[in-house]
Amino acid sequence: MAESLGAMSIRKDDKLQPATRKMKSEPVKVSIQGFEGSFHQEAARQFFGKDVDVICCSTFRDVVKIAGNKKESDGGVMAIENSIAGSILPNYNLLQKSNLSIIGEVYLQIRQNLLVNPGVRLEDIREVHSHPMAILQCFGFLDKYNWKLVETEDTALSAKHIHQHRSKHIAAIASKLAADIYKLDMIAPNIHTLKNNYTRFLVVKPGDALQIEGANKASINFHTDHSKGSLAKVLTKIAEAGINLSKLQSFPIPGSDWKYSFHADVEFSEVGEFDQMISLIDPLTEDLKVYGVYKKGVPR
Repeated sequence: MAESLGAMSIRKDDKLQPATRKMKSEPVKVSIQGFEGSFHQEAARQFFGKDVDVICCSTFRDVVKIAGNKKESDGGVMAIENSIAGSILPNYNLLQKSNLSIIGEVYLQIRQNLLVNPGVRLEDIREVHSHPMAILQCFGFLDKYNWKLVETEDTALSAKHIHQHRSKHIAAIASKLAADIYKLDMIAPNIHTLKNNYTRFLVVKPGDALQIEGANKASINFHTDHSKGSLAKVLTKIAEAGINLSKLQSFPIPGSDWKYSFHADVEFSEVGEFDQMISLIDPLTEDLKVYGVYKKGVPR
């Protein structure tokens, strides 16, 4: 099995070398999707701390491109799935084609708030601006009012525009961080209808997959010879190693005749269990890539 971009192909005799987060005198700089005040920035702060510098990108493709360039950044933070909307499949494909490895993850509870300029009252509002998904998440609250709902490209950008234009009749749906950055009032906090709404973010850096100290989770990609029962054999070996398979996502292999590769997230108590799993499934796969061995994120 040959090495490929984005992760390290691994055989049963290979060893992942431990790694700890590099301490730097200057702030860590990472690429994110969205503008200052976005949920991506909140996720970056949760992982790296409030001093993290963010490079705001309009697309996830740009996030991956900049995260993979050591001269521009130290890595990136990228949403990969949501507890309501499901997996963000294009981002898995971007990860596959990149030179990035996973060093961590963040589970961020998405709290939507109605933001206005200081002094604006509910009865002053005529329009509400935000990303279509944010508006959809807040219909239970918005249906109480006869406001015009305007879809925009980004929640944080909506907050920024309200601040810049000093609007007295327009509100935005965005994060508390956006309210803090743009000096807006949260006239109605937590207006989202479903309260148990989490987005999972991957923290990535350029280079081969490394084992983070204290790791208890890993992300891999593999495909088999597609003979009868080949996938079932791999899954059985994962179970035999005492591993919890927390996610399995299939992807068509480009140019193949309906053949698939599989992205798997696995959880374990100690890294030795993961090493054993790799030794068990390696002979059953045609290609096996490790994207990262890292600490499981804790929902907050």
